[in-house]
Amino acid sequence: MSQRLRDLIKQVRSCKSAAEERATVARECAAIRSSFNDDGANRHRNVAKLLYIHMMGYPTAFGQMECLKLIVSPYYSDKRIGYLGLMLLLDETSEVLTLVTNSLQNDLNHTNQFIIGLALTALGNIGSLGIAQDCAQDVEKLLSSSNPYIRKKAALAAIRIIRKSPELADSFMVKVLTVINEKNHGALLTGITLIIELCELHPEFVTSIKKLNPVLVKMLKCLVQSGYAPEYDVNGVTDPFLQVKILRLLRYIGTKDAVAAEEMNEILAQVATNTESARNVGNAILYECVQTIMGIDCEPGLRVLAVNILGRFLMNKDNNIRYVALNTLHKVVEADIQAVQRHRNTIVDCLKDPDISIRRRALDLIYTLVNDSNVRVLVRELLNFLVIADVHFRADIVAKLCWVTEKYAPSKRWHFDTILRVISIAGSFVPEEVLANLVTAIAQTPDLQGYAVRRLYAALCRDMSQATLQQVALWAIGEYGELLVGGAVHFEAEEEPIQPVAPEQVVEIVERLLQTPFVGLTVQQYALSAAIKLSTRLPTCALCVVLHLLTPLDVNS
Repeated sequence: MSQRLRDLIKQVRSCKSAAEERATVARECAAIRSSFNDDGANRHRNVAKLLYIHMMGYPTAFGQMECLKLIVSPYYSDKRIGYLGLMLLLDETSEVLTLVTNSLQNDLNHTNQFIIGLALTALGNIGSLGIAQDCAQDVEKLLSSSNPYIRKKAALAAIRIIRKSPELADSFMVKVLTVINEKNHGALLTGITLIIELCELHPEFVTSIKKLNPVLVKMLKCLVQSGYAPEYDVNGVTDPFLQVKILRLLRYIGTKDAVAAEEMNEILAQVATNTESARNVGNAILYECVQTIMGIDCEPGLRVLAVNILGRFLMNKDNNIRYVALNTLHKVVEADIQAVQRHRNTIVDCLKDPDISIRRRALDLIYTLVNDSNVRVLVRELLNFLVIADVHFRADIVAKLCWVTEKYAPSKRWHFDTILRVISIAGSFVPEEVLANLVTAIAQTPDLQGYAVRRLYAALCRDMSQATLQQVALWAIGEYGELLVGGAVHFEAEEEPIQPVAPEQVVEIVERLLQTPFVGLTVQQYALSAAIKLSTRLPTCALCVVLHLLTPLDVNS
């Protein structure tokens, strides 16, 4: 007699190594195969053991036909294991699955509700296109059953059928409208899910369900205002699963329909204000409520309330809730940017989160919040974040930071200072077009040239390790060397002025870059070009030094 499933589990768990486990499984598979070939005794027990072996990752294809033999058995215990094996060991692409169609149809017309439920569950999980088309009529009939258990299972099977064969959706549209009058929450939940699926596959179906709006609003109000119901209570919330589905269906009905949206404004406000957010069930309802509010033409005050809910989500300790809030805010920012701006500080704080996915979403959201009025504040925060950002994260930050700076810069000088700061922090990540735009801005703005060349010279003196900074600074020194060694430069009141530089100091820094071995060829070319230009711009006292620099250079290198 073959051993029981629990004995096999104990035997596998007692294995000391992977090799011992493989040997145990191989012996058991051989015993199961031998039992199948002999008389098939204890078939349901052997298939149950095969399911356990399958869950461990071992091949069990030889047991597929045994599942079909169990399905045709007249006993419920055999059918239960057979259908379970069918759903685990096969998929909709298996050729063996075509052999089960007749058994499915027979069980769908069985007198035992639990056998009907097994067939509907299997159909809803692995039903192929052919099976869906063959069984659609039986499932449609079961949607009108007097048994709520069967109606619930039939609705789930119908979802699979219309996904596999969308042209069959028309046959379910009339029947599905009656589920709104269900008293059983399980059947109502699956029925609303079927309606939502029909709306997604056939948007024109939304028009025919708009008349359900008052019923859905009333139903949701009863759930929100009802007292404690032990049968449907989940952490103090009455049937949160049904509330979420109703809110989602209301979103389809209220989209581009001001009248329908007006009818649901009051209940949406009640859900948003009365739902407790201390537990995840409440957060799930609030999230779906926010999605519905932002998806319909509702009152502006309701949109502000929805954004405030997302703002509270940002302060939650759960990383998943914060990520969902950032992701949703990014989608709704165009609808009401002013309401999102109120939570700007909280969003900026998310840049300090240890979770990289949250930092990335917060960064994307901040870019969308930047405008002419807050560009200074947000760019300053982004620069601070750039200092501590991971290396693989910097390229994206620099690219978007430069784009924001160029688009919303309040002045040429602020634009220059910001790009210079970016170059000083992460010069190797700055795109070439940004450097080209910076050089063009300096060349086309005479009032900026003296200020720029002095700032670049000072930055180069502090840090000579950035190749990008070296190139821009050497270009500016070569072009505007005379402004660096003399001339008045206007500085703002809060800025620290930079005094004129002696000609010898200018030549010295060019010499250091020319003679430093780790400097690249491109930087040497910039330095050589700067030295040639300085020979015509610097006073006579420095000319001989410049010529001294040029003498030992091999121009052909």
